[in-house]
Amino acid sequence: MCGRFQLSVKGKHISERFNVEVFDEMYNPRYNCAPSQNLPVITNAEPGKLSFFKWGLVPFGAKDPKISFKLINARAESISEKPAFKNAFKKRRCLIPANGFYEWRKDENKTPFRVFLKNEELFAMAGIWETWKDSGGRSVHSFSIITTQANPLVEKIHNRMPVILHPEDEEAWLKENDETVLKKLLVPFETDKMEAYPVSKKVNSPANNSPELISPAGQNQQGLFNF
Repeated sequence: MCGRFQLSVKGKHISERFNVEVFDEMYNPRYNCAPSQNLPVITNAEPGKLSFFKWGLVPFGAKDPKISFKLINARAESISEKPAFKNAFKKRRCLIPANGFYEWRKDENKTPFRVFLKNEELFAMAGIWETWKDSGGRSVHSFSIITTQANPLVEKIHNRMPVILHPEDEEAWLKENDETVLKKLLVPFETDKMEAYPVSKKVNSPANNSPELISPAGQNQQGLFNF
């Protein structure tokens, strides 16, 4: 799964990387993006701007918005079949900008790791989004991150990872209508382009949001394969 991620760059970097409008009064860098927070996304409905949606999908026909806590991720293998996801997969897709994500290894210490691109560049995770209305007619915009089988690097930590799109595939993810083409994009990112290292357990609390969260914990930053 993907339960936390990092988007800690300045707004101008997001604007330049994704060719979107970013308003500094709305955007704040985060080292610990967590479910239920309103976070930056780029939707197929408004691809030229940075929108802010709640992390945790609330399906259109949901009776209780609390279901969002169970729908922070959507599995790539079944996204076109699950009632909660299939319509969004067809019509409402988004990019979730990030420059790292966190995963917890199931050892005796439940060690958290930061996973990122070796070049430390921004990347886009594939997502879907929905709009739900409460009893008062107020709209809640929400999203879910799509996950796939872990590549050999991430597999040493967890068996799932977010779908990271190649830059050249991001436009297709937003605009393509052929589900066969879209599904081909939902694959693990290349291991040799990624890196990982353990970080402080302070990342366990969404209340913590500081640069120290991405500092290597008790290890030199040599990558996961040295552990």
